[in-house]
Amino acid sequence: MPAQSVELLFRSLNKGALAPVYYFYGPEDVLKDEAVKTIVDRALDPTLRDFNLDQRSAATLDAEEVHALCNTLPMLAERRVVLLRDIEGWKRKTKGRAEFLRYLQRPSPETVVIMVQGSGEEAEDRELAAGAYAVRFDPLPLERARKWLSHQAAKLGLTLEPDAAEHLMRSVGSDLSALTSELAKLASLPSGEPLTAERVGELVGVRHGETLWDWREAVLDGQAGLAASLLPSILAQPGVSGVKLLTTLGTALVGLGLARAHYDRGMRGRSLEAAVLKSLLSARPFGLLGYKEEASRWSSWAPRWPSQRIRAALRAARDTDQALKDTTISDDRGLLTDLVLRIGLSSAEAA
Repeated sequence: MPAQSVELLFRSLNKGALAPVYYFYGPEDVLKDEAVKTIVDRALDPTLRDFNLDQRSAATLDAEEVHALCNTLPMLAERRVVLLRDIEGWKRKTKGRAEFLRYLQRPSPETVVIMVQGSGEEAEDRELAAGAYAVRFDPLPLERARKWLSHQAAKLGLTLEPDAAEHLMRSVGSDLSALTSELAKLASLPSGEPLTAERVGELVGVRHGETLWDWREAVLDGQAGLAASLLPSILAQPGVSGVKLLTTLGTALVGLGLARAHYDRGMRGRSLEAAVLKSLLSARPFGLLGYKEEASRWSSWAPRWPSQRIRAALRAARDTDQALKDTTISDDRGLLTDLVLRIGLSSAEAA
């Protein structure tokens, strides 16, 4: 059957509906684990879970083991759950896989089988998906990751002030694994007081106002001095490189070009934001802040960025991208500082 959405999966589970076989694949492992936990909680009585839950690596199973796992009757319960991990290691011609494909034709009504494919192999296994409730788990857009963060913080008993939650998202992004790790650090603190952006920054290792998004905004706001001064601390952060900063800025410049095109057609205010947001929702690009927030920012920058200024900035970004790949004369900081100054100069010339 066609792959279902993550939203539809959780909606059906919240209603108590259970499929006989699930197949989870895609790059977002944290959401897969949450889905597995939800299914196990729905299917099994906690007091009998140890008797009716089997977890195995698919690659280690022979045909007899597959048959026994999937067809054994539950003990003192209506159902049992079989969790098969490492599905990507199940080679196509193994006897265990062949036995499971036969099982998919007539799955046991007393067994719920959950197949979990690791994030290292993102492609769908069509044979397995054809006989299962298949769900692809992709990284969450930033707006949905914010909601996920709020939900997880509440479960841990954490109170994050709005600017603290925003700083955490700006520092870590929408990587749920990284957010889970940072929330665990915050949960180890003494409880009672709401966490501020400054306190979150101390634990995350990224000070408030010194994220790659703050750098991007300084560049596009025409604050070349501030943007250049932020580079040393931002480039020292884990997972940040010159290429990542350049990609973030380049995406914003393309979005700014879109906003300016609407602006030149006479759109202003809310109508301008609505037009930009519509384009974002149509393309749904990753690696941005929330779409509404980006639409608002790009629209606010549009009056100060005529098309010739945007083209000049894009040419400077292109040259910097080539230099980052080829040069041995300067480092990332030097090349990005030069980019910031070139964009600042183009701003002065445009003015």
